[in-house]
Formats: sequence, structure tokens, C-alpha cells
Amino acid sequence: MIEASAGLNVHGTLGITNPKAYILFGAIRPQFVDRGAGNVPAQMLVLVSVVIRAISDCSWGFAASGVRTWFGRSPRRFELVGGAGGLAMIGVGVTVALTGRQS
Repeated sequence: MIEASAGLNVHGTLGITNPKAYILFGAIRPQFVDRGAGNVPAQMLVLVSVVIRAISDCSWGFAASGVRTWFGRSPRRFELVGGAGGLAMIGVGVTVALTGRQS
């Protein structure tokens, strides 16, 4: 079982090293910076969206860790989730087969 701190380290490292985040940050964020106020990099670092993203990512990570721990306590729960996932995939396959491609 993965501990919360290990998951936080992995996902934190992934978030910091994600090049797409830097490209998006560099392309979009300058529109919301007041160059006249000075210290543009500092303004970009403290934008509210960065804080919101960090809180959101951490919340999802902790929630996933809690759910994983809960499922890990009972092998029966894993079987039920696997069965439900299989039924969902069968349902999607049947739906696609019956409706066909619309284009």
C-alpha cells in the first residue's frame, strides 16, 4: 500500500516537472500581470490560480489515498469494483455496437 507522503512526493514532483504547465503558465499568465507594479515573476508566482491548483491537486491526492485505503481493507470490495468496471465496459461496447457511428 502506498503511503500518503509517498503519493504526495510523486504527484508533487510530477506537477513541478510537467512541461505543459510551464508552457501554459508562460503563455497565458502574463496577460494578468501589471508590469507597472514591478517584479513580474513574483506576481506570476502568487496568482490565485496557482494556489487553487495546488489545493485541488492535494485534495484529490488525499481523497484517492483514503478511498484506496478503504478498498484495501476488504478484498470483496476490489472484486465488486472490478465487476462494476467490467459491466461498464460491456455496456459501452454494446451501446457503440448498437448505435454505430453517426458521421
